[in-house]
Amino acid sequence: MVHLSNISHIDPSSLELLEAVGFVNAESLATAGVNELTQELAQANKVLRLAKSSPNSKEVEAWILAARDLTGIEVEAASANHQTAGKQADSSLAANDLEAAQFAIPLPARLLVDKQLAVEDIPQGVFLGQSSAHVAVKSIDSTPATTYRGSVERSGNVQVADTSVPRLEIDTTRIKSTQEFLNESAEKIPRHSTSDSERVALIRGPLEKTNRGRDPHSRRYIRGVLHNSPFFMKLGALVTLTLFLVLPIAVVSAGLLLLSDQLPKYFAWVPTWLLVFPASLPLLGLAYAIWGTGGSCRVCGQKQFVPRVCLKNSKAHHIPYLGYIIPVCLHMILFKWFRCTYCGTPVRLKM
Repeated sequence: MVHLSNISHIDPSSLELLEAVGFVNAESLATAGVNELTQELAQANKVLRLAKSSPNSKEVEAWILAARDLTGIEVEAASANHQTAGKQADSSLAANDLEAAQFAIPLPARLLVDKQLAVEDIPQGVFLGQSSAHVAVKSIDSTPATTYRGSVERSGNVQVADTSVPRLEIDTTRIKSTQEFLNESAEKIPRHSTSDSERVALIRGPLEKTNRGRDPHSRRYIRGVLHNSPFFMKLGALVTLTLFLVLPIAVVSAGLLLLSDQLPKYFAWVPTWLLVFPASLPLLGLAYAIWGTGGSCRVCGQKQFVPRVCLKNSKAHHIPYLGYIIPVCLHMILFKWFRCTYCGTPVRLKM
């Protein structure tokens, strides 16, 4: 597979944005649609704020064409765009028709019994049928009759009307339009726009006082989206790092204790307190199973402290011969943020 970094038109911030929405190679980018990908990138950047401004459709189209030239994939997007435009037009027509339609409040069964109304006494309302082009609204004459069928025959809960007696007039003031019903429902819903905006802003970026006086280009500068369980992640990083450090010491200590028992003449210098390291392994293993295996990225959901053989992100924390897990743990503990090993999204553990 060809990595997105091989496409010269894509800057680093746009590369992070593409990887955040799931495009990790040129093959997947070559099969994307221009309008759909532009909307996805705009929505992702609105939440994550990885780039100063969202890429426009011309930039996205240039990326897709470059990816197709690089991979040799050809996709006929004209018909797909035409179908998308048609669906949007149909959706607009359907929304206008539904907004103009009326709806009636359902009558309780108790009211029908008290008023001695039969099923045939209820006028027919609006019928909506869906066609291939748009939603057609078929209006049926719902003008209430002026006769009341007072004499009825009852069979259980079903009433059979008598057509010889005048009907009761239906109260048309109880019939409301869809827009009136939606307005009344919106008034009943409490609004928390200010608090919601503050919560979303806190998830997207840290508080101003958090990075006050820090260099934006240094590792000490806390960045990324806020993790939903920061304490859980820091505890998992501490347990994982302790286990990785104690494990080799425990193996060496167990070997020396065994040699001191079998060859006391040569290994009498081995202290008995080294038994603490092998004895602590079961407890550390249990703590790792509880907190270490549960630590995951908020964006992609991948486990950060569990070894996995797969393609890692090019910006992931890595130390030669130590791999990815220990650097991620150290970065979390020292700098209170980390970059996901798999999707590359920065995630912070401090508000």
